[in-house]
Amino acid sequence: MLKFGEIIAESGNFDIIHAHDWLVAYAAKTLKVSFNTPMICTIHATEAGRNSGIHSDMQKYINDTEWMLTYEASEVIVNSNYMKSEIQRLFGLPFEKINVVPNGVNLNNFNNVYRDYDFRRRFAMDNEKIILFMGRLVYEKGIQNLIAAMPKVLEHYHDSKLVIAGKGGMIDELRRETEALGISHKVYFAGYLNSKDVQKMYKCADVSVFPSTYEPFGIVAIEAMLSGIPVVVSDIGGLNEIVEHGVTGMKSYAGNPNSLADSILSLLFDHKLCDEVVKNAKAKVKSEYNWNKIASDTHFTYQKAICETMAERQAKQIAQEKASKEQKKSNTKPNEISNLLSFKKREAYA
Repeated sequence: MLKFGEIIAESGNFDIIHAHDWLVAYAAKTLKVSFNTPMICTIHATEAGRNSGIHSDMQKYINDTEWMLTYEASEVIVNSNYMKSEIQRLFGLPFEKINVVPNGVNLNNFNNVYRDYDFRRRFAMDNEKIILFMGRLVYEKGIQNLIAAMPKVLEHYHDSKLVIAGKGGMIDELRRETEALGISHKVYFAGYLNSKDVQKMYKCADVSVFPSTYEPFGIVAIEAMLSGIPVVVSDIGGLNEIVEHGVTGMKSYAGNPNSLADSILSLLFDHKLCDEVVKNAKAKVKSEYNWNKIASDTHFTYQKAICETMAERQAKQIAQEKASKEQKKSNTKPNEISNLLSFKKREAYA
């Protein structure tokens, strides 16, 4: 609060406060009330969604804080229609209060980035097709289902290899899964990659797979589409909106390894399909997920919140003025009656 006050003293009051998720909810509410400034919030994911429900006191606290944040905000931003439906269902918000503004990528990310064969050979042989997973190794990312799909993929397309890039709490469990399935020699855990290596890895892959069981948006799918490799995603959440099956990528049933394998194999065997979906996917990313469009949509939401707050202030001011006038009237009437009675009394004695 003190720091915020110092900033306002130096630069003047802010037009709007933009809060992101539950961790800053109480700070945002305090600033909103203290400085009479409109506040909007972005909900990137919900506690109920991440955990398939609320199962503990801590989760209930976070869920309640998320509700409070959306209630206090003049406008709410989410990154997909799936998330719009989810928070409307969870928190009972009016649909018109929820604005869908997707995440975006830098369209120049892969300019002058080409396939580096020396880099590729660190993960697979030249004759092997790389099936790439990029993301955190947590349950909701569905990597366990992708590993379960690999025996069927390898049965039909032996010259393929799964490369898993990322880190997370499931690493040991996933290693045990590959060993139990007898495919540890066909699965490479690349670990954490820096931004330059991420760009190289996308360019080296032949198919990228994002088999999430819960995904509010799916920024990695956008990155893969922009890089020029075909994608396979699960038909859930934001991923379901990003990819049109057979047009900008392939879909699979969420949590279904058999369906995942079928979609992967369809791309591995059909080069014409790959070329077509890559071309369409790039065009979609450039038209719908560029930062100019996203900035414009966000600015429009800011304007809505500011105008609504000004209208609320004006309505409140009018209501106060009306109440003040009514109060004056009610105070004046008894005096007028008293004066009239006094006058009549004086006339009677006269």
